[in-house]
Amino acid sequence: MDPLESDGNGAAGDPLPPPPPLPLNVVPIKAESEPAKKKTARVPMARRGLGSKGQKVSVLTNHFKVNVGNVDGHFYHYSISLSYEDGRPVDGKGVGRKVIDRLHETYSSELAGKDFAYDGEKSLFTVGPLPDNKNEFMVVLEDVTSNRNNGNANGHDSPNENDRKRLRRPYQSKTFLVAISFAAKIPMQAIQNALHGQESENSQEALRVLDIILRQNAAKQGCLLVRQSFFQNDPANFVPIGGGVLGCRGFHSSFRTSQGGLSLNIDVSTTMIIQPGPVVDFLISNQNARDPFSLDWSKAKRVLKNLRIKVIPSNQEHKITGLSKQICREQMFSMKQKSKTSDGEAETLDITVYDYFVNHRNIQLQYSGDLPCINVGKPKRPTYIPIEALRNSNYGADPMLRSCGVSISSSFTQVEGRVLPAPKLKMGNGEELFPRNGRWNFNNKKFMEPTKIERWAVVNFSARCDVRRLVQDLTRCAHMKGIRIDPPFDVFEESNQNRRLSPVLRVEKMFDDIQSKLPGAPQFLLCLLPERKNSDHYGPWKRKHLAEFDIVTQCMSPTPRINDQYLTNLLLKINAKLGGLCSMLAIERTPALPVVSKLPTIILGMDVSHGSPGHSDVPSIAAVVSSRQWPSISRYRASVRTQSPKVEMIDSLFKRVSEKEDDGIIRELLLDFYTSSGKRKPDQIIIFRDGVSESQFNQVLNVELDQIIEACKFLDENWDPKFVVIVAQKNHHTKFFLQNSPDNVQPGTVIDNKICHPKNNDFYLCAHAGMIGTTRPTHYHVLLDQIGFSPDDLQELVHSLSYVYQRSTTAISVVAPICYAHLAAAQLGTYMKFEDASETSSSHGGVTAPGAVPVPQLPKLKEKVCSSMFFC
Repeated sequence: MDPLESDGNGAAGDPLPPPPPLPLNVVPIKAESEPAKKKTARVPMARRGLGSKGQKVSVLTNHFKVNVGNVDGHFYHYSISLSYEDGRPVDGKGVGRKVIDRLHETYSSELAGKDFAYDGEKSLFTVGPLPDNKNEFMVVLEDVTSNRNNGNANGHDSPNENDRKRLRRPYQSKTFLVAISFAAKIPMQAIQNALHGQESENSQEALRVLDIILRQNAAKQGCLLVRQSFFQNDPANFVPIGGGVLGCRGFHSSFRTSQGGLSLNIDVSTTMIIQPGPVVDFLISNQNARDPFSLDWSKAKRVLKNLRIKVIPSNQEHKITGLSKQICREQMFSMKQKSKTSDGEAETLDITVYDYFVNHRNIQLQYSGDLPCINVGKPKRPTYIPIEALRNSNYGADPMLRSCGVSISSSFTQVEGRVLPAPKLKMGNGEELFPRNGRWNFNNKKFMEPTKIERWAVVNFSARCDVRRLVQDLTRCAHMKGIRIDPPFDVFEESNQNRRLSPVLRVEKMFDDIQSKLPGAPQFLLCLLPERKNSDHYGPWKRKHLAEFDIVTQCMSPTPRINDQYLTNLLLKINAKLGGLCSMLAIERTPALPVVSKLPTIILGMDVSHGSPGHSDVPSIAAVVSSRQWPSISRYRASVRTQSPKVEMIDSLFKRVSEKEDDGIIRELLLDFYTSSGKRKPDQIIIFRDGVSESQFNQVLNVELDQIIEACKFLDENWDPKFVVIVAQKNHHTKFFLQNSPDNVQPGTVIDNKICHPKNNDFYLCAHAGMIGTTRPTHYHVLLDQIGFSPDDLQELVHSLSYVYQRSTTAISVVAPICYAHLAAAQLGTYMKFEDASETSSSHGGVTAPGAVPVPQLPKLKEKVCSSMFFC
C-alpha cells in the first residue's frame, strides 16, 4: 500500500522517515542471498530383500572363501621413485620389478626384513612400517640387456646418441637410485568393515593390496601380467589362431567382498600375443604374403603400432611408433661426428639408415634395404631401425599373505540358486508355447504379426548365388510364416566394370541403377554381399538407405547351401524391421506384467560403442533404444549419437540448443512413446545401462540420470516420473557349475545371495542356454528403484526381457533393450569406418566442449527407418 494513500479506516497514513545517514567510517555490507542447497549425490541403493520364486537348486561357483585373521594390523603404503645414477627417471616398467627385487635382497636388514608388495610402477606396500618414513638406496643390476630402452630419444640421430652409447656396452652393470617415502596407512579392519556394507576408500585400497600381492607372486614365477590376469610362459598354453598370433591361456584373479565374506574369484582367461620371432616373419604370416616385398605396408603400420620388439644384437627393447616414409636405403638422418664446427657445435653427416647399420655397426642386412624402417622414436624425433634387426619380445602360500593372516580355501563356494520358469510366448494364429531349455522354433508356426512385402527388389554385389532359386525359397518360407510377399520388381546385378571401384563408389553406382529403373521408392531391398564378414560395402550401403533414401534393407552373404532354418532366421530380422512381430510374451496382451502393465512405462536400453584398440581418434557412438506402444515390451526404436573417443558416459541425453529446443536423445524417444502409446506420458522409466564398471555407478546415477530428468522437465516441468536404474555387466569372471555334472546350469538360474554384494542390490541371472563352454551369467546391479519392485517382480521382468529378442528363437544372455542398443551403435558405427580420417578434423562439423577435438556427427536418419527396428 502506498504510504500516501488512506488506510483502511479512511485516515491518511504518515510517510516513512528517511533512513539515518551512515557514519563516515562505515562501509555498507551487501546482503548475501541465501546459499543454494547442495544437491545430495545419489548412491547405489541397498538390498531390500531376497527373491523366493523358482525351483531351488544348489550350484558351485568359482569363488574361494578367504579368511582374514589379522584385522588389527595395517598395510603401509610407500611411494617409489626410480632413477638412473645421473638423475634421469626410469620410464620403462619392465626394469622396476628387477630393481625392487634386488633392493629387497641387498638391504633386507635395513628394511627390517619386511616382505614387499610392489605394483610394478610407483607403489610399494608392507605389513607394518619400515624403519624410516623416507630413505634412498643405491641398487646395482649386473645385466639389464632384456630391459626396455629407458633412454631419452633426442631425435637428431638414428639410433639416438644415448642408445648408441649403451649399445656399445650392452652387458654392463647399471646403477639405479630408489627413493622410498611414506604415503599412507591402511587398516586391515577396513576389509572387515566392507563385509558389513561399510565400504570406504581404505577398504578398496586394502583389497587392492591383496590383489597386488597375488600379481607379484605371479610375476616372480615369470608370468606375463595383463591387468588382473596372469599368463605362464609355457608352450602348452599357446594355441595358434592364425595371422602370426597366438592365443595364450591363463588365469584371472580378484578379491571380492560378498554376503558370505571375503572371496577370491579365479577364472580362466585368454589373451593374444604375437608369435615370437623376426618381425618380418610375423608380417608375412599376418598378411599371408609370399615374401617381404609383397607386404601391404599401410596394413603393416596399423598392425605393428605399439608392439614391443627387441633389436639384434643389442637386445634393447623398443615400442614401435610407426614406419619410415622411405625405404631403408633412402631414409636419411643426421649423424653427429666427433669433429666440431668453428662455432663449437658437433658436425653432422647425412647418412642413410642402411649405410649406418651396414658400414658403421657392421650388421649385414639381406633384404631390409628395400623395405621401410621401423620407427621406435617419437613422431617429431624418429629413431629408425631396419626391420631385419628386430624380433618380437617373449614375455596360496605367499609369505606376505601369511604375514597378514590371510588364508584361501581350495574349494569352490557352494551357493543356493533358483530356476525361474520360462515365460509363455504367443505366436500367430493364437498359438502359445513354453520354451524348453531356453529355446523354441517356428516349425509349422506363423509369426505373431507377420508383415507384408509388396514393393521390393534384390541387389547383388557380385555374390556367387543362384538368385532366382534364393527368391523362390525365401518367398516359400515367408508364406509358411504368414508373411505375404509379392515377386520382386527386379534383380540388380553389379556390372563387371564397377567391381574395381571403391566400396563407396560401387554403392553409389548401384543406387543410380536402382533409381533409374524402379517406378518409385521400394519398401524393402535384399542386398547380397560377397564377403561373409566385415564387408567393405556394408557401411556405405547402410548409410545410403538409412540416412538418404529411407529404405529398409537386409544384407546377407549367401552360402552354397541355404536351408529353411537359415531363411527363417533371415525372415525374423526382415519381419521386425518392417514393423512386424515374430513372437511376444503372452502376458503382454493380457496385460499382466508385474508393475509395468499397471502404469505407462517406458524401458530404455543404453550402450556406448568405442573404436577398436589403437584407434584413439575414432569417435565413440552412444545408442539408446526405447520401448514403444505400451503395454508392449517387445517393440523398440533407437536414437544414436557420436561423442568424444573412449568416453563412456553419454553426454547427449539432454542437449539444450535454445530456450525451447532440446536436441537430445531422450526427448526424441519420449515423444515417440507418447505418440505410439495413445498420447500417454510414461509414469515409470526403467533404464538398463550396459558397459560401465562399479567405479562409474555414481556417474550413471548423478550425471546420466540427471540429464534424463532434465529432458523430462524440459517437456513438462510438472512431470515427475519414477525411475529404476539397472546396470548389466557381462564382462566379469563369476561362473556357475552344477555339482557332479558337466552340464551348464539351467536357463533362468538366478543367484542373489552369498557371493553377491554385502549391502548393494545385485543379482546374477543366467537366462540363456549355453551351447559351448561354461555359461557366463549377467550380473545385474539395481542402482535405483523409485517404483518399489519386489525382488521377485524385478527378477521376473529382467528374465522376461531376455525372451523378447526378435532376431532369435532362444533366450538371450542379457535383456533385449541392451542388445538392441549394442546393435544400433555397431551398425551406425560402420558409417565411421569408411569416412576419411581427415573428417575427424575441426573442418568437418560437430560441436564438443571448448578445447576438445570436434566430433563428426552422424547423418540424421530418415523418418520411416528412424522409428523402425532397423538395427535388427
